[in-house]
Amino acid sequence: QVQLVETGGGWVQPGVSLRLSCAASGRTFSPGTMAWFRQAPGKEREFVAAIRWPGISTFYGDSVKGRCAISRDSAKNTVFLQMNNLTPEDTGVYYCAAAQQRVINSYVYTFPYPYWGQGTQVTVSS
Repeated sequence: QVQLVETGGGWVQPGVSLRLSCAASGRTFSPGTMAWFRQAPGKEREFVAAIRWPGISTFYGDSVKGRCAISRDSAKNTVFLQMNNLTPEDTGVYYCAAAQQRVINSYVYTFPYPYWGQGTQVTVSS
């Protein structure tokens, strides 16, 4: 069993940056995939980014491509989501998800990840 805890959310003004963290508890696992999703009130859940290992591969949703970077610290069992040039459209609850397998390329967006964190709120406004 894997437990995930997201941190790093908060309120920021447009144009600034945030770095979210997702820490996985328990024994380290490999291969694996971890992903970020977000959801705003009244909207569908949206894929943000994913990373898989071994043989690191990263994936990004269209809405954040070029503004975000996902990375992993294997020693700390933690993934990070660096978000730059934030806009009000980035507002939402950000959730971390994980799977104990290296998910095939096209499936990272829709895979039924068995593990989810509680979410961290990101609010971008003036």
